[in-house]
Amino acid sequence: MGVLGLEAVRASISAACVRAGRDVDDVTLVVVSKQRTDAEVLDVYSGRQRIFAENRQQGLEERWQSDLPSDIEWHFIGPLQRRKVPYVAAHCELLHSMDRMSLARSWVERTDTPVLIQFNLGGEPQKSGFAPDEADATMTSLLELGLDVRGVMAIPPMCDDPDDARPWFARLRRIYDAYADAYPFVDTCSMGMTNDFEVAICEGATMVRVGRAIFDTAEQATG
Repeated sequence: MGVLGLEAVRASISAACVRAGRDVDDVTLVVVSKQRTDAEVLDVYSGRQRIFAENRQQGLEERWQSDLPSDIEWHFIGPLQRRKVPYVAAHCELLHSMDRMSLARSWVERTDTPVLIQFNLGGEPQKSGFAPDEADATMTSLLELGLDVRGVMAIPPMCDDPDDARPWFARLRRIYDAYADAYPFVDTCSMGMTNDFEVAICEGATMVRVGRAIFDTAEQATG
């Protein structure tokens, strides 16, 4: 049952907050439901989880066409093609992956849905995102377009040891802190996934995106 994995992840979040000297209420859990059945989503929902995320337009569309509860808050966390902006913008409450100016222009023409700026912390060619060295200019440009920017997001370079991701998380947190000091509407630092969300919390994440640690734990418990 997914609710078992959910409770395990919540316990890990709480423990990480204790280690970091933080209030657990300062960290929001987003459950990544991609490729999971509606029944699995409902099981996690039964554990009082209300924020879920999809990473493909088709996946988000299928959720909206289902009979899932209407009080679920859907986030979009994957790469987004400009031609798919209208549907995603109409059906998500936060876009985590605002990763380029061309997408920003398409987004602001269609919606006022809030976004997070995605940074490519390691300058990896296979990943999208703005350059962290241009964080100030990026924020200025996006605000001038009229975007409702609520914070930052990043997926750091892959590390075998989650502790090795600390410098990347710390760098994103520094960008977030600079934004939050300058703009009162900035309140979200989205970083950390199944493999490293506890480290991300210790480095200052205010939002973590977790899927496998919730759903795969459920499979192991019943398998």
